[in-house]
Amino acid sequence: MQKKIASTLLPFLFLVVILTGKNAFAQKQITIPDIWQNSRFVPESVDGFTPLNDGEHYASVDADVYGKQAIYVYDYKTAAKTDSIFTVSRDVAADSVRNFSLGSFSFDKNQEHIMIPTRSDKIYRRSSTALYYIFDIKKKTLNALSANGKQSSPAFSPDGKKVAFVRDNNLFIKDFESGIEKQVTTDGRKNFIINGICDWVYEEEFGFVQAFQWSPDGNTLAFYQFDESMVPEYTVQFFNDLYPENYTYKYPKAGEKNSVVEIYLYNVQSGATVKADVGAEQDQYIPRIKWTNDAKALCIFRMNRLQNKLELLLADASTGNTSVLMTEENKKYININDNLTFLNGNKQFIWTSQQDGYNHIYIYGFDGKIKTQVTAGKWDVTAFYGVDEKNGLIYYQSAEESPMRRYVYSIKLDGADKMKLTRDAGTNNASFNSTFTYFLRNHSDANAAPDYAICKADGGVVKILEDNSAFKKMIADYQLSKKEFFTFKLDDGTELNGWMIKPAGFKANKKYPVFMTCYGGPGSQQVLDSYDPNNYMNFNYLAQHGYIVTCVDNRGTGARGEDFEKITYLQLGKFETMDQAASAKYLGTLPYIDATRIGMMGWSYGGFMALMCISNYPDVFKSAVSVAPVTNWKFYDSIYTERYMRTPKENKDGYDKIAPLSSASNIRGKLLLVAGLADDNVHYQNTAEMLKALYKNNVVFTQMTFPDKNHGISGGNTRSYLFKQMYDWTFNNL
Repeated sequence: MQKKIASTLLPFLFLVVILTGKNAFAQKQITIPDIWQNSRFVPESVDGFTPLNDGEHYASVDADVYGKQAIYVYDYKTAAKTDSIFTVSRDVAADSVRNFSLGSFSFDKNQEHIMIPTRSDKIYRRSSTALYYIFDIKKKTLNALSANGKQSSPAFSPDGKKVAFVRDNNLFIKDFESGIEKQVTTDGRKNFIINGICDWVYEEEFGFVQAFQWSPDGNTLAFYQFDESMVPEYTVQFFNDLYPENYTYKYPKAGEKNSVVEIYLYNVQSGATVKADVGAEQDQYIPRIKWTNDAKALCIFRMNRLQNKLELLLADASTGNTSVLMTEENKKYININDNLTFLNGNKQFIWTSQQDGYNHIYIYGFDGKIKTQVTAGKWDVTAFYGVDEKNGLIYYQSAEESPMRRYVYSIKLDGADKMKLTRDAGTNNASFNSTFTYFLRNHSDANAAPDYAICKADGGVVKILEDNSAFKKMIADYQLSKKEFFTFKLDDGTELNGWMIKPAGFKANKKYPVFMTCYGGPGSQQVLDSYDPNNYMNFNYLAQHGYIVTCVDNRGTGARGEDFEKITYLQLGKFETMDQAASAKYLGTLPYIDATRIGMMGWSYGGFMALMCISNYPDVFKSAVSVAPVTNWKFYDSIYTERYMRTPKENKDGYDKIAPLSSASNIRGKLLLVAGLADDNVHYQNTAEMLKALYKNNVVFTQMTFPDKNHGISGGNTRSYLFKQMYDWTFNNL
């Protein structure tokens, strides 16, 4: 009887499939392991793309016929593969192949040698040690850079005959012709003296690791020395054995002592070292050094501790004597970048600055005065790609048409004949060759994975290298909701930008809970018409479970000029929290949103924001997920915190009154607090102090702690576990 009933249903079910189309079978559900463990939703990219010196070819990494990685040469005009420079299967000894990986590579200036790191060990966010190999392209020989231990931040000399590198806090030079490895410094010592690489806070906040540079003629090596002997220490524990392993390092918190930084100039031929005169003040920053086109003149950036005065010094390579080239001051703070470019003739240089209220390109003379403001308008230059002096053109990216979009432009050195080179809506990035005849365009939008194309200098597309069509076809089998952009106005008329992902099968007459996500820190941006693969799928996972996901860029974020960004000066968290609360209230007025079920989630600065929102606006936010949060800015590092807040001594109210620790007693909603015990960036101390405040005020909350995990809380199954538990908690509490 059951079989007969089932058989009579088959024609009906077949008719349903025909009427509803392939989606009856095609729609798949997103899973957390597919996002974080299986990397199923990571689109293709163009690996190792490197322009070659001839201007007609580029190098990139691909698999050879044996399935091993190789560096191939391609023609810009056709994008056709023309040659292989290096292949693991051909150029690596058979007994070494198993331990050899081609994760990244770099050429010397003449592109006669390739440097390849293997067996890398990560230190902090950007730093690592590795066993580096040097491949001679002409001789087809592969040799280890050094047999005396792993190296950090190696760099070829301009003639490609030497490599400078750091080991155990000391600087070395390896001469390929003689095979001699010469030690330049001898005083390097952990937690005391560092030569040639950055201390923790410079690496994290000024964004570089390699703290030395070869002069253009290769005769002088300029390098940083960090004396961190007086910097307070912090210890994190790793639970890997019977007794925990204590890792102690130097971490200057707001208002505490920084490293004393000096710049030295080492003469490679004579072995003599001179110290550059950076002034008598030791409590200052040297955020960059850069050689001019004159091998005898090094440019040193000198910045005061408040970070509102920046001087460019010119140092004589033989004596270390300095003079001031240019000075810039700001009422609040100055953002450091890598855009300084010296023009041929060494009489002018290119500089980017917010001095007229928006980030623009300027040409200065060596008298320290502006010769030309190249770009102008109420919009920000967001990337500087370089200058083609032969044709008198500067290439850059800007947010001219919208803070939420990016396009690539060219403009003459006198500011005339601006030309838009990319036209596809969304975000466009460019990587130019040395002759500025071609560039690799990387384009995406909020709902479409990146495509990569070779373009001519005028923006004309030569060939699409990767359109991610297979990836787009694969994710089409999932019931994905698109990001929709929206704007609304604050009471003072300021317009804020946001995006929204609606639930699968959205119905306008139904009320939905809202999961807000936020970072919100100074100069950051999350509301951007650009593809964000993991988060895009994360948020669609929530949408498939019936949640509206939204994000709003509050005041203090980037690409909208100096006034919008720097309004948060001396009071981090005040305007940002007000804006996120105003966003939640605005969303609550929409007919399809349940205003009683709005929650906030954030990580790092966003974790700080999540705590600020639920503690300062308990009637607005029902729940908050706070991951790796700062709970009082006095616990965070000196460079970042003081840039926006000055010191705790100078700004006591800013630190103590605008902090989750101060408002913890107001929390009434559901709270999930997450942190890694081995976080070297936002210390677990922040969470520990928050726990004490929550206990003191009888606040009920949930906590997840990850031993041995740093700020990223990743590795193995960690991320998958974290997000699965975090979202399950959300389903039960929002």
